[in-house]
Amino acid sequence: MAILSTGPIENNPVSGVRPTQQVTIRLASRADVDSVTVSIQGYVLSTTRTLYVSEVISIAPNEAVTRNYFADLDAFEFVFGTDSEGMEEVEISVWGKQASGQLVDAHRVVEHEQTVNNI
Repeated sequence: MAILSTGPIENNPVSGVRPTQQVTIRLASRADVDSVTVSIQGYVLSTTRTLYVSEVISIAPNEAVTRNYFADLDAFEFVFGTDSEGMEEVEISVWGKQASGQLVDAHRVVEHEQTVNNI
């Protein structure tokens, strides 16, 4: 199994407001024939690491899928898992957004910036 992680993302309040209130995750399949299954896990990071998002998504060949999750938290992390072959077939990007929908550049993680672990 291949695992990708955003790593910890700090989201401390600035003037009483956290920069990111929502996270948008975009998954795009580059597969020609087979669908790809991706597990998404989101964690609240404080004194403990607590799971708050758990979803498994099947992505058809050449399909793009977008998911939005709550992120008005002091710190969070997203972890993505798929079989080893499937990881080469899917592109994943993570975008922090303000309540207005404006992107938060500091909370942007694109495919080549994620940590990869093969288990």
